[in-house]
Amino acid sequence: MDRGILIVDFGSQYTQLIARRVRELRVYSEIVPYFETKEVLEKKTPDAFILSGGPRSVYEPDAPVIDIELIKGKPVLGICYGHQLLAKLLGGKVTKAKAREYGFSQLKILRDDGILKGVGNRVWMSHGDVVNSPPEGFIVSAKTENTPVAVMENWQKNIYGVQFHPEVYHTENGKQVFRNFIEMSEIPRNWELGNFIERKIKEIRDIVGNSKVICALSGGVDSTVTAVLISKAIGNRLHCIFVNNGVLRKSEFEENLKIFKEKLHLNVKGVDASKRFLQALRGVTDPERKRKIIGKLFIDIFEEEAAKVEGVGFLAQGTTYPDIIESAGVKGPAAVIKSHHNVGGLPEKMKLKLVEPLRELFKDEVREIGKKLGLDPHFIKKHPFPGPGLAVRIVGEVTEERLRKLREADAILEEELKKEGIYEELWQGFAVLVPVRTVGVMGDERTYDEVIALRLVQSVDGMTADWYLPSREFLTRVANRIVNEVRGINRVVLDISSKPPATIEWE
Repeated sequence: MDRGILIVDFGSQYTQLIARRVRELRVYSEIVPYFETKEVLEKKTPDAFILSGGPRSVYEPDAPVIDIELIKGKPVLGICYGHQLLAKLLGGKVTKAKAREYGFSQLKILRDDGILKGVGNRVWMSHGDVVNSPPEGFIVSAKTENTPVAVMENWQKNIYGVQFHPEVYHTENGKQVFRNFIEMSEIPRNWELGNFIERKIKEIRDIVGNSKVICALSGGVDSTVTAVLISKAIGNRLHCIFVNNGVLRKSEFEENLKIFKEKLHLNVKGVDASKRFLQALRGVTDPERKRKIIGKLFIDIFEEEAAKVEGVGFLAQGTTYPDIIESAGVKGPAAVIKSHHNVGGLPEKMKLKLVEPLRELFKDEVREIGKKLGLDPHFIKKHPFPGPGLAVRIVGEVTEERLRKLREADAILEEELKKEGIYEELWQGFAVLVPVRTVGVMGDERTYDEVIALRLVQSVDGMTADWYLPSREFLTRVANRIVNEVRGINRVVLDISSKPPATIEWE
């Protein structure tokens, strides 16, 4: 990273959103934990810095901090905690707020010709401390009823601080803050995905040389784009392995295998291990045990198949930038990789080097690369699917009979979502099999069958999500079809929980 903006992370839940907003403005951005800033800057020379928010107080004895000398002479934007930290380090005063501000707040804008140009006065706050007086040389551009210095600016030194969160969509025209910062700092807006493919193909060839590469395909967008990109670089020296773990959606193994071979021309081997997985899951009801069983068995099978390919030196993974951020975040030890096809720990066991061509991209950028590589738009826009598959959408024990019920119900829902034209409006839409039996009446007979829950959510990145309410006619049609067409289901319910407090998946 010789150009662009380096985002220093102090533990905010919104740091990834800052990076996304900057990239949307065609400026490259990277995130670094505050405690690694010095080491990173020994290798990188960014154009500017953004200091993120965070959960701590700057006046605590062990509060997160960076050496102000590291960022001196470069444009800096501080957000929330970053705003308060700049004030403290540069000689301003930060104290506990008389009244905390969480949620929407009204800005009283005093100057709108700088960092606030074009920004609305309805903003999103999340803080319990305030800047009471700015450092010398700063003007106060906005305040609120409870925050005397909501925005401060030093145009001569190109240093700005905002107490609110411009990166979240709740803030009115919040993205304009980043646009103003970029323009006032004269940062080139030249981050393009257009030359990414050519650059990565050359990079892959340089890294891999004459070796072979193996790649575990999950059927998802990340691993598929990874495979197509590497295949363009080294052809049939890429060996893909697509494992049927027995908990895929209806016809997914056969359909994806056909796409991989006939449309994407990948060198792929399909391995039907569904019986092994279902045998291992017999009697298991705890969701964490399900995940661990599926993850371990997947690795075992992948190792067995990879051992049959001679001359392999590299393992390809569909790791994306959020995976990297979560593993290197400031909130604690490395996060567990969320889906088993990222095979955490496998490279060490197999003594393979990693090749991760998507590691600097966000999900929406991966989809854009997929389009440029010629992947079918319907494939690119597929809803996220958990690594353990339907096993964590069946609450309770996973059996062939219960899988049949869920697969059929889920296929009906997906078909109707697409027919209604709302599939692409949703982040995810899926069915869950609930381990509850209820009394019903079909014809003149009493039934005592299981329940399907419908989960429909909208989200930008999966970090938060709102439940989605389709039309009454749509719900009636889906429920009637499921009850009439799926033997063993006599009731359909709608999950109206948001995230938080609930999660998107049930397990």
